[in-house]
Amino acid sequence: MQEEEDMIGEWIANRRQELGMTQEELAKQVFVSVQAVSQWENGRTMPDVNNYPRIADALQIPISELFDDLEKKPNWVIRDQMFSDSHMYTRLKTIAQMEHLEQTYHALSYAQKMHDGVLRKPNKFNRNAKVPYIFHPLMMACHAHAIGIRDDKVLAVCMLHDVCEDCGVLPKELPFPEEIQHAVALLTKKKGQKTKEYYDGIASNSVASIVKALDRCNNVSTMAASFSREKLIAYVDETEKYVYPLLNHIKEHDLEYNDQVFVIKYHLMSLIETIKAMIID
Repeated sequence: MQEEEDMIGEWIANRRQELGMTQEELAKQVFVSVQAVSQWENGRTMPDVNNYPRIADALQIPISELFDDLEKKPNWVIRDQMFSDSHMYTRLKTIAQMEHLEQTYHALSYAQKMHDGVLRKPNKFNRNAKVPYIFHPLMMACHAHAIGIRDDKVLAVCMLHDVCEDCGVLPKELPFPEEIQHAVALLTKKKGQKTKEYYDGIASNSVASIVKALDRCNNVSTMAASFSREKLIAYVDETEKYVYPLLNHIKEHDLEYNDQVFVIKYHLMSLIETIKAMIID
C-alpha cells in the first residue's frame, strides 16, 4: 500500500511540475487543502477516490491514467543529458589536434563562445534541468566522428549549424571559409521559407546534407523528453516526408557516406517507429 501511495504521489508531483503548477493551484482546483496535496506527493496519504475526476481535470489527463497506468509506470529517471559536454569538448579538441582538423578546432572554440550561457529547453519531467545548448552540436560532431566521418568541413559545420539561427550571426559573418559559410546558410531556415525549399537547398550540398541527417538523428534521440505530443507527431511526419528522402539522396550522390547513411537511417527509423507505436498506443 505504501508503495502505491508513493507512486501516485510522485506521479501527481511530476505532472503538476510539468504543467508549471504550484501545490496551491492544484489544491484550489481539486477543492482540498495545500497540506492534502503535499501529503499525496510525499506518499503519506492517497487521494480520496472522489477527488480523482477533479485531479484528472486539473492535471489535464484522462481519468483512466490515474487508475490504469500508475501501477504500470516504472520509477525510471529521464536523463537530462547522455554524456558530459566537457568530456565531449575535450575529446573533439584532441581529435582536431591529432588529425590536423583546423576548421573543427576553430569551430569548437567559436561555437562554445557563441552559445555560452545558453541552455537547452528542459525536459518535461524535470523543469529544473540545466543542459548547456552546446551539448547538441558537440554530440553531433562526436557522433559523426564515431561513425567514421573525418571531413574537417563536416565536423566544423556540425558545431556551427545553429549559430546563425540562435545567435543572430549572418552566415557571411562567420570567420570560416566560404564553403563552410554556405553549408551553414543552407542549414539556417529563413523566415517564411517553405519546408520543401529548405530541404531542396540542403540536398544541393553534400556537407549540409550529412549534417542535417546527423542533426535530425540527435534531435529525435532526445525529443521524447521535451516535445509535446503534437510536436512529436509533426516531427515524425517531417522526418518521413523530407529526411528519409534526403538520406536516400545522400546514399545515391555521396557514395563516401554510404556506411554512415545506413547507421543513421537505422538509428533514426528505430526511434521513429518506437515513437509512432507509443503515440498510437
